[in-house]
Amino acid sequence: MEAQPSPPRRVTLVANPKLAEAFSTMAEMASYLTGRGLSVVMGVLGDEQVRHSVERHQADVLIALGGDGTVLRAGNLCAPHAVPILGVNLGRIGFLTEIDRGEWRPAIEPLLTGDFWLEPHMMLNATLWRGEALLGEWDVLNECVIGRGGMVRLVRLKAEIEGRYATHFAADALIVATPTGSTAYALAAGGPILPPDLRNILVVPVAPHLSVDRAIVLHEGSWVRVTVYSDHPASISADGQTPVEVLQGDRVDVRAGQHNATFVRFQDPGYFYRNLTARLTQNSTPRVDE
Repeated sequence: MEAQPSPPRRVTLVANPKLAEAFSTMAEMASYLTGRGLSVVMGVLGDEQVRHSVERHQADVLIALGGDGTVLRAGNLCAPHAVPILGVNLGRIGFLTEIDRGEWRPAIEPLLTGDFWLEPHMMLNATLWRGEALLGEWDVLNECVIGRGGMVRLVRLKAEIEGRYATHFAADALIVATPTGSTAYALAAGGPILPPDLRNILVVPVAPHLSVDRAIVLHEGSWVRVTVYSDHPASISADGQTPVEVLQGDRVDVRAGQHNATFVRFQDPGYFYRNLTARLTQNSTPRVDE
């Protein structure tokens, strides 16, 4: 935890392009911040000016307006460049966000005075191999999912931990997640909840059939290899991105990443447990993608 960091002078604002509320809030926030003397860049995560502000270290903080999905994608962009993220929840649950909708004006004041702390979240690095050929690489904040492709059939997977055989799975999928991701898909699959300050790797099978049906929690220095043994295509998806086809014999290696995603926090460090029950019992209504 970092005490009394410097107030930001350069802010990048990003909005979920599917939420009209996000754009109107972003415009209001931009006006407010420029009125306080801050430099502001705004847009959506795919915009060149947004990407450049982060990659060229021209942003002291990125404020994401949307839901956990928006914050997640912001984390993928910001983590390699050590730009902290402040999430404003315009979506549903908001495990990763810090400010609720309609409350940003008073809530943002501690950011402007430096009265906040920074919370690092461990990330994973996932690589897809076919023989000696590297087919893909991803930095992962929530989870990497190796599972069935377009056919509604289970996949057969071999799991190795640190190069040693662990078990075979016949399942819909296998999730390899961070503590941050323990409250996402891994939670829905029956995995344990891990506080975000831990540095562990979580392995959770999804709907295993006559296979090991318990989650495995590994230490940060471990690495996991998942090899596909199905006669029909499987897939890999990192942090909910578009799935990539995986064929029989392909392998996915997952280990702790080199980067942390860093989040701005105003609440005391015990916020996670205090908010947990409220998050888990929240009755969400359908919304567009966050």
